[in-house]
Amino acid sequence: MKRIALGLFLSLLLVSCSNDDSTTPTQVKQLVDVIDEVRLGLESELNHSVPSINVYIQTPDDIFFASAAKNEDKQLPVDAFFRFASNTKTFTATAILKMYEDGWLDIYDNIIDTIPGFGIPYVPDTAAWEIPYKDGITIELLLQHSAGVYDVDNDAVPNCGGVSYVEYTFKQDPSHQFTAEELVEQVTINNLSYNFAPGTGYHYSNTGYTILSEIIARVYSAQTGEDKTYADYLEAYVVGGSSVLPLNVHFPDQAEDVALPVPHATGLIYYEEGMEPILFDETNMSAHVAEGNGYANFVDLNKFVRTLMKGQNVLSPETVTLMQTDTSAANAGYALGCLHATNLGYGHNGCIRGYLSLMVYDPDYDVSLIALMPMVDQTTDDNFMLSFRALYTAAWNAREFLGYPGQPETQMNLEKMMRFPLGLR
Repeated sequence: MKRIALGLFLSLLLVSCSNDDSTTPTQVKQLVDVIDEVRLGLESELNHSVPSINVYIQTPDDIFFASAAKNEDKQLPVDAFFRFASNTKTFTATAILKMYEDGWLDIYDNIIDTIPGFGIPYVPDTAAWEIPYKDGITIELLLQHSAGVYDVDNDAVPNCGGVSYVEYTFKQDPSHQFTAEELVEQVTINNLSYNFAPGTGYHYSNTGYTILSEIIARVYSAQTGEDKTYADYLEAYVVGGSSVLPLNVHFPDQAEDVALPVPHATGLIYYEEGMEPILFDETNMSAHVAEGNGYANFVDLNKFVRTLMKGQNVLSPETVTLMQTDTSAANAGYALGCLHATNLGYGHNGCIRGYLSLMVYDPDYDVSLIALMPMVDQTTDDNFMLSFRALYTAAWNAREFLGYPGQPETQMNLEKMMRFPLGLR
């Protein structure tokens, strides 16, 4: 093929799960070309290199993994680890809903209420936690991004040089150990909000999920009588060895826990036009607990979203339906840590320090999909959205090639599905 003659290196792994494998080498090459066409188109639009676009798909009969890359050294193996960013929110929602199933909490409770069976409030009754509208915020609204909690991770905070508190602090000290109380306190001391009463609006908020991390830790600690963390609960009940489906998925919360296992993808960020991109490999994730600190490989992330959304993992089918359908009153596309994308299904997406990712499951066709672009262009909002849309397009086009509905005729409002990244985000 012409692209091969020009030195373009592409790889695709096909694992057949069917007894009658009708896949041919020509189909394999065509699928790779479908994904690479998107990558090349994005390069043309951005006027710089796009290292790779990677798509992992499981259908009722087969599993496909395609890594379309400009250079051989940019190809990713199927077991490559990567930071999956805000896809973490679906894990957090899973943890909350598992506690709900077990009677450990009620998602309709206010965050100032006490944990069932204990005289302990869901969040600390201290000055640092006196955020605006606190008395009207429920756990459900936090899951839906409808609580109005100001996002000190993505949005500018006073006395931080016009950037978010996380970006400002990270740049001062990349090894800073962030805490949930520290982040929430920035909302309190600056009296920050999005100026809508809880339940009457929608604004994506990582800090809202920071509050959920504290709730998970406090509920688990109350139940066990020991000091427990968000990561402790997920290890015990969602992804660890004693969970329904043990997975190689991790949620680092310590500033010194910066490394990804080998092999792994390295994140690449374009900050300003004309400047060389910055590589992110080892990085402190302690500011992003419960909202974006997870990492895994394609195989295990796919296993999670596929089994979860089929009601075959941590949650019952009834609770999964609640996760998918209990949507924000102000954004029908976002439910409980779970979004819905036409012709892709239920799941989430993510962006953090050079990684754009997507995990979805489509119950109509029993197709799950993981997509990753280890590059983010945030020189402008337009360039960021071009990159984000290209990731979705690669997913839709790969599905269409395999015979499933692809990109919808009506362009989706992807901006509502994801916050623009600021600074390090």
